[in-house]
Amino acid sequence: MKESKKLKTTGWVLSGLLAAFLVMASAMGKFTDWEGKAEMFSKMGWSEDVMFTIGIVEVAIAILYLIPRTAFVGAIMLAAYLGGATATHVRVGEPFFVPVVIGVIAWIALGLRQPEIFRLALGQDISKASLET
Repeated sequence: MKESKKLKTTGWVLSGLLAAFLVMASAMGKFTDWEGKAEMFSKMGWSEDVMFTIGIVEVAIAILYLIPRTAFVGAIMLAAYLGGATATHVRVGEPFFVPVVIGVIAWIALGLRQPEIFRLALGQDISKASLET
């Protein structure tokens, strides 16, 4: 089955935007100092040191997600990371839909980049030939 170049390109664009969002969120929110940062992180139950470490993890996951050979593992790690973000927002009584939507977009983008992901999700047989990208 011939894969659509437009769908693959759309997947890469979405993936790039998602990775840029994750890196910028770390750069702006976790790696820089700004007024109210300690109070906001404290409200969520995290120290600034922990948030710095989480920022490093966030950037590492974004990089793994963009590399074709590690994208699947990166997506799994991203889903786990976003699950933690969702739990944190629920715990402090804040809206939690953003991490959920980002997670859905991440898997859709990966499925557009690597159609085997959709076949795997649907329980279809994926041959060794279809895994070679």
